[in-house]
Amino acid sequence: MRFKLIIALVDDDKTTEVMKAARQAGATGATVIGHARGEGIRPAKTFFGLSLESQRDVLLMLVEQHLSRKILETICNCAAFDSSSGSGIAFQIDVEDAVGVNHQIQSLTKLVEEKL
Repeated sequence: MRFKLIIALVDDDKTTEVMKAARQAGATGATVIGHARGEGIRPAKTFFGLSLESQRDVLLMLVEQHLSRKILETICNCAAFDSSSGSGIAFQIDVEDAVGVNHQIQSLTKLVEEKL
């Protein structure tokens, strides 16, 4: 079984909603790194030196490659990445090898076979 790593940077108030949608699309879980800060095309706004931007969470999801595109698109739609500027980004990268994923392989084998 081959895996991809989906990395999503989402507003912290959308993390629960995005995770729920990703699970429904086939993700088996994620590691959430909280309180990240990003800067896009326009510099961050400040008020007397205090940032006015919302905090972001970084979601790391190791997913089966046949499910990865659907999960990525689901995250995009749920978090409104394409329709709302500055709402976050998500991308996937190939994973050459992984250990500690036997529990995922067992639970995903039947699901992936049905999809193929």
